[in-house]
Amino acid sequence: MSEDAFDAIVVGAGPAGTAAAYILAKAGWQVVLIERGDYPGAKNVMGGILYRQAMEEVIPSFWKEAPVERYINEQRVWLLASESACSFGYKSDRLAKEPYNAFTILRAKFDSWFANKAEEAGAILVPQTVVEDLLFDGDKVIGVRVGREEGDLFAPVVILAEGVNSLLAKKAGLHAEISPHQVALAVKETIFLPREKIEDRFNLEEGEGTAIEIIGENTKGLVGTGFIYTNRESLSVGVGVLLHDLVHSKLSPHDLIEEMKAHPLIRRLLAGGETREYAAHLIPEGGWTAIPPLCKHGLIVAGDAAMLVNSLHREGSNMALTSGRLAAETAIQAKERGDFSEASLGSYKRALEESFVLQDLRKYRNVSNLFTRQTHFFSLYPQMVNEAAQEMLLVDGTPKSEKVRRVREMVFGKLSKWEILKDLYLLWRTFK
Repeated sequence: MSEDAFDAIVVGAGPAGTAAAYILAKAGWQVVLIERGDYPGAKNVMGGILYRQAMEEVIPSFWKEAPVERYINEQRVWLLASESACSFGYKSDRLAKEPYNAFTILRAKFDSWFANKAEEAGAILVPQTVVEDLLFDGDKVIGVRVGREEGDLFAPVVILAEGVNSLLAKKAGLHAEISPHQVALAVKETIFLPREKIEDRFNLEEGEGTAIEIIGENTKGLVGTGFIYTNRESLSVGVGVLLHDLVHSKLSPHDLIEEMKAHPLIRRLLAGGETREYAAHLIPEGGWTAIPPLCKHGLIVAGDAAMLVNSLHREGSNMALTSGRLAAETAIQAKERGDFSEASLGSYKRALEESFVLQDLRKYRNVSNLFTRQTHFFSLYPQMVNEAAQEMLLVDGTPKSEKVRRVREMVFGKLSKWEILKDLYLLWRTFK
């Protein structure tokens, strides 16, 4: 590879990087896709939800051949207390029909398939390779330095999609050290269960899938959430909390997921399962305010490296895929102009602004500040909802007027009317 020159270099074979490499290769570019893992998906971790629309804009009808696990036609939210949960959900037969809305995936399988599609289109996949640095000519990025003896790689544009802790973006001066307030540490286990048990326990027909988001007791009052996603013959189970809160709490991620799995309602869903995979990774949580400059001369940043995650809606794969696609389209337009300057590549940010990606992140730009300052949304409110439900649903001969009085006393014994009104106002202002 010494002194080799390509049309483009893509760093990271996750959804963003592979989408960019695939589109560039389809356009006839000589593109190299560099992955530090033994194979694409070996080091990539996410909860496990892939949204159809963003992926289909890269490969139409991909689900007909891709190794997806189940299509998601049910979404549940659990507000968890120590021995109970108040559940809200939506299930629809419309989501159980093509073209579907979302799928569960296992990254080791899916990322390898996706990278293979990029190779079939003409991209050169180079796994087991660490990109150690960017190469510059003045302030212009002209290539990368890889951890191999063969030498450096050169290209007029480099697309960084190396994940949230993007060392190369830092070296390029695009952002400083990431604050512990801007990332969550998530731990995930893949727990294998027979298909029949999964479908019986989650009331699913063949192919159907459920996604459960969990708020409350499972994070021990820390800002974060948990999840259970159904795969074909396994469950993806995890919990993530803000890194800042986790460090100060002195709790370990392992303790959090073990305690969540031991909750009586969750334990029953997992009973008899075998944990075969365990992983931990950082998730961007800073939202709009954490997005770094997205390009400079010869360089574009996409996916988690650009902090493009909507933590409120648990959306990341669709933003990664869209940003990777738009990065590739921007590079193609820049080549047509013969101009890879920062001003020319600035059309990438404009394209993101016109898409749902930056529009959604801008809309929810105050969410992170709200929840980091009002942590009782993750502890006190789930507890109160469960206590109120217990009181009102328990039939014990007590008049309902008395039960309502008890609920009122319970609520205002924990929070004043002013505090509740303040929280409602903050929620309204944040989500309006």
